Amino acid sequence: MSVIQSIRDKAAWIIIGAIALALIAFIVQDALQGGGRGLFSGNSTTLGKVNGTSIDVRDFEARYKMAEDNYRAQNYPVNDQLRSQIRESLWNEFVEDALMTDEYAKLGITISDKEVGDILYGANPPQMLKQQFTDSTGRFNAQAAYQAIRSLKKGTPQYTSFWGEFVPALEKSRQREKFTSLVGKSMYVPKWLLEKTNAENSQRAAISYVNVPYSTIPDSTIRLTEDDIREYINKHKDAYQQENERNLVYVSFNAAPSANDTQTVYNNVAKQHDALAAANTTAEIQTLIANSASETPFFDGYVLSSHMQMGNADTLRKLADGQIIGPYLDGPNYTMAKMVGRRQMPDSVKCRHILIKIGDQQGQARTDSAAKKLIDSIETAIKGGANFDSMVVKYSDDAGSKDKKGEYEFTSLQFSNLSKEFAEVIFYGNVGDKKVVKVENQSYSGYHYIEVLSQKKMETAYKIAYISQAIVPSDETINTASGMASQFAAASRDLKQFDDNVAKGKLNKLQADVKESDFMIMGLGESREIIRWAFNDAKKGTVAEHAYQVGDKFVVPAVTNVSEKGTMSVEKARPLVEYKVRNEKKAENIVKKIGSPSTLEAVAQATGQQVFNNDSISFGSSFIPNVGNEMKVLGASFNKEYQSKVSGPIKGEIGVFVIKVNNISAAPNPNFDTKAQQQAMQQQMGAMFGYRVMEIMKKSADIKDNRIRFF
Repeated sequence: MSVIQSIRDKAAWIIIGAIALALIAFIVQDALQGGGRGLFSGNSTTLGKVNGTSIDVRDFEARYKMAEDNYRAQNYPVNDQLRSQIRESLWNEFVEDALMTDEYAKLGITISDKEVGDILYGANPPQMLKQQFTDSTGRFNAQAAYQAIRSLKKGTPQYTSFWGEFVPALEKSRQREKFTSLVGKSMYVPKWLLEKTNAENSQRAAISYVNVPYSTIPDSTIRLTEDDIREYINKHKDAYQQENERNLVYVSFNAAPSANDTQTVYNNVAKQHDALAAANTTAEIQTLIANSASETPFFDGYVLSSHMQMGNADTLRKLADGQIIGPYLDGPNYTMAKMVGRRQMPDSVKCRHILIKIGDQQGQARTDSAAKKLIDSIETAIKGGANFDSMVVKYSDDAGSKDKKGEYEFTSLQFSNLSKEFAEVIFYGNVGDKKVVKVENQSYSGYHYIEVLSQKKMETAYKIAYISQAIVPSDETINTASGMASQFAAASRDLKQFDDNVAKGKLNKLQADVKESDFMIMGLGESREIIRWAFNDAKKGTVAEHAYQVGDKFVVPAVTNVSEKGTMSVEKARPLVEYKVRNEKKAENIVKKIGSPSTLEAVAQATGQQVFNNDSISFGSSFIPNVGNEMKVLGASFNKEYQSKVSGPIKGEIGVFVIKVNNISAAPNPNFDTKAQQQAMQQQMGAMFGYRVMEIMKKSADIKDNRIRFF
């Protein structure tokens, strides 16, 4: 039944499948946000460029809106985090499309119509199709899926979504698989290299050494200039690159509901008590809850005891029919609950049906009376001994169940997704019941002849009506916080005034570092407008002229520093490199102190240190016992020249070392299988590089990101 409705009504499996595939297959690394309401900057609609190929903001926004609408249609919580993920995912997809379209053409990577058929109906169909068209034996019914897809009519949203979004996403996913496989299989590991690596990794060294730690020289004795820091950065530019970034400080003024606001909401819910008690019919309850603007709509159905996961479930179960509790706190709401009734209900059912639709069928108009006459004839025939399976094949208009003898299995969690008349027959009736019901919805009307085949896991289910209102701030609370924030912004026209007013008002000043692509500030939530202001309108030292509302706060931000894309400035890099530059200068002093001794004992005497021994250094390890990650020392430990003489000073991570190699040996590995290792490494490298190649291509591409101008 859900398939019947989804194909002609919501087509949920198509819509969500398209979005899920489009987002997951192109990885879709994350973060989007905003409300999907892009604002065009001037006359330009270029959201970005990839190697000269433009990404149009109108295309992006259309795709974004489709994604958000369909998540919402499936009752996903469309919050700031999800919006952020969708936007970032779509951006990555557009970038990848721009990068890969030409590459696929050059490599001849295409998808034929035959392959599309294999993707949809083959051994590994898309998950969304597999879920909808798997029969009771667990077998995917490819023919049923094929018939359902063929039934989609051109020009309908379902047809457009399936062939315009879902299938192209599948094709791109398959192209990506071919590409990564092609790249991955280009990896080759020579046999000689494996043998050499195995021989080297089997080596063990025993050394004696002297370590002169940098800590033996006080930091205060080392003078660093800006030129020293700048010189170091210029030598290691790749390690000190930065994206466009703004360093912010901000203060916030709380506009969360006050105690009076909370009490007002409580009173508003409580005053509905008598009306809720007097409402006994479904219509009366629905009208009351709708008029009360309840956050929780009335569900005219029963929920199994085992599916009641709320914190006060035990209390609700104990209510007598008609009894009311509340108002009580339920998350961000005050809620009042009434036990409408209870009944025994199965957790899962199996049924079969024959559908006779009203309307245009196979080019002929079928009237309501004609449909009713036909379903009655079918009912009479089956009662007279006609074969149900044959009647399904001959008469049923449900293409999704013809090959399954008209059978479906449902869980109680699917009750609300089914037509009410259909659901009540199979969940509220008994095994063996046979009944004709009429179903009406926006897409079609029709008659069902239903038989209940089995019911499992019977338990008590409850129907409960809720009146629930969110605890929200009053206009007075909002205006007070807004006014205080506006006064602070007006009085703080530079960073000094900002800090002075923070101190005067005993406010809490917080810091945040944000990038152009960020939509959230940690601790605040969705803060895109603040980030856009920081990048588009503000300079270093600028304080916002007005407050920004973020959730239940009014925020006044200021920019303390501006970092443009490229090599870090001396000021920003200093905390990261200062100790390294200082250690380099300390190393020079230590090397001078060591001089040119011929023995470790002489080094120890000149530096006031001791001679240590280490007999368990492995070539294949990156760690030296009792020393740490000193890769230069590890490499020198296998230099045979140092068996006859001490090494020169080795500038390490924690100090300067001088070593003497006492012995180099080997621990053979007789179980080493060159061929097996070769295959394993090629497979591992292929899989790794096959998926990393996209990031490599992005780094080498000329990508201009103008998203900050639009949203």
